[in-house]
Amino acid sequence: MATFFGEVLSVYSRAVEEGDDDLDENEEDEQIRRELEEKREVRLHWNPEVSETLNSGNKLQCSDFIVAVGLNASRVLSVYVLSCENWDAVGHASVWNERSRAPSGQTSDESACVLYRQKDNPSVLICQVACHISEDQLFQWTEKVFDCLLQKELNITVLSDSSVAEYKTADSLCSSSAPFLRSLHSRDYRGQPVCRSLEQPNIVTGLPAAVMNHCEVHRIGAVVYQCYSDVTGLDSVTIETYRPALSRLGKSVLLDPSPSTDLLCKFARPNNIQSNLYI
Repeated sequence: MATFFGEVLSVYSRAVEEGDDDLDENEEDEQIRRELEEKREVRLHWNPEVSETLNSGNKLQCSDFIVAVGLNASRVLSVYVLSCENWDAVGHASVWNERSRAPSGQTSDESACVLYRQKDNPSVLICQVACHISEDQLFQWTEKVFDCLLQKELNITVLSDSSVAEYKTADSLCSSSAPFLRSLHSRDYRGQPVCRSLEQPNIVTGLPAAVMNHCEVHRIGAVVYQCYSDVTGLDSVTIETYRPALSRLGKSVLLDPSPSTDLLCKFARPNNIQSNLYI
């Protein structure tokens, strides 16, 4: 290359060095991506008895699988079902994402998906999902949980929380209308839902939708009961709204007809009224 004064200078290409820098950056990005994917992987942790059954190649005999998605739905089951002393915690699903970062080793109802099995009838399973599951984890969760269950003659019931603000209707909703219950079932569901079907154009989203999609594909009878509420905490009105769905569960599980006042106060705490701008 000639300079302004005509002097010839040797020139070397920096393309190789620049390419190496890009390659290093790509490898580093790829490693970060792999670590993040590994961290976001849904993992099932079973007690020794269940692990032994699954490790031997057998699946869990299950006639009824009840999934409670959301704090209110989970707490309703805690009050009316799990309060009876005939349930054992048999495992949990650990889920990490931006909105659900449970401390290492913590398996409480509000940080993990806890699975319970009935002592008198081991074929009945309950899963409380009080934590958030991201969109990229929904398929993982559904596939891994259902892969452990013998799906022949399996019945699925999903209790789900939803904000009344997400409910679409041509009629105006007054404050006294909420909370209310709507249902959506798969084509292989043989029962009769206890409430009205979810009207179009409303849809079911999140984990209930992933479970329903799995059941539709694999021809499993399933029903989703979605409770639309205008409060973020469990109260007596919400409990009464879920009661028809709970009465249907009474055919396969033992319900506590009159839970203690202390138990109700533990889960149904009064909420301070505040503006939605700051929720």
